[in-house]
Amino acid sequence: MREKSAGVETSGIAGITGHYREHLPPPGLQAQFQCLWSSALSDGQASDIAVMPDGCVDVVWRADRLLVVGPDIVAAHPDLAPGARVMGARFQPGAARGWLGLPMSEIVGREVALADLLGVRGRDFAQRMEDACSPGARAQVFQAQLIAASGNLPGADRSARETFHLAARGLGAQRMRERLGISQRSLLRHSRDHFGYGPKTLERILRLQRLMDLARADHSAGLALLAVDAGYADQSHLAREVRALCGMTATALLAQIRS
Repeated sequence: MREKSAGVETSGIAGITGHYREHLPPPGLQAQFQCLWSSALSDGQASDIAVMPDGCVDVVWRADRLLVVGPDIVAAHPDLAPGARVMGARFQPGAARGWLGLPMSEIVGREVALADLLGVRGRDFAQRMEDACSPGARAQVFQAQLIAASGNLPGADRSARETFHLAARGLGAQRMRERLGISQRSLLRHSRDHFGYGPKTLERILRLQRLMDLARADHSAGLALLAVDAGYADQSHLAREVRALCGMTATALLAQIRS
């Protein structure tokens, strides 16, 4: 289980704290993965990092372990050492279910060794990562092994991908059902299977991500305007949701995003 925090205002936000980079994967991975990324903390940098929920699943190499990081509902606080170096691959929305071979509801808020899910292939992948003699060599092995593990697997489930994009637009469960042509029960089962939780929770999480994107894009916008543009009922609704999902105040979240 990933460590959770009830609320630490001083936690650094993943992707902002330290040196974070992401880039498009090679063509052989683009059907399954939306990006490859790396993150590094400075040796003296605080290692209390908050990873905000984003509705996504990642394969991660961290502290000499090869992990699948399941979808989170609230901000997670992974165990990181000062100076930690981490690399990962983020699945396309709806692709992790087929690649990993299990419903995402089974790994919500969890980190699972890839070998526990892929067996021999996962153990070989992890061993090759351990044998790599430098960070550069390890990055090459990581990419090559992802390609090998992907093989002829199909890309993201089409309806799951559409579910994700409809939720990101904040259309609401009823309109999502209408657009997808499925029942309420089927939408709930489908969403849990591919994203770990129901469509309402997915929509809350993607609204938070929309808020963060808007705050990055316009440093002059205040909370009231951001609440309207991101799709919250009002500023109080925004504040409650940020506290519930992030474990910090909206003011603290914006201060880090805009620092």
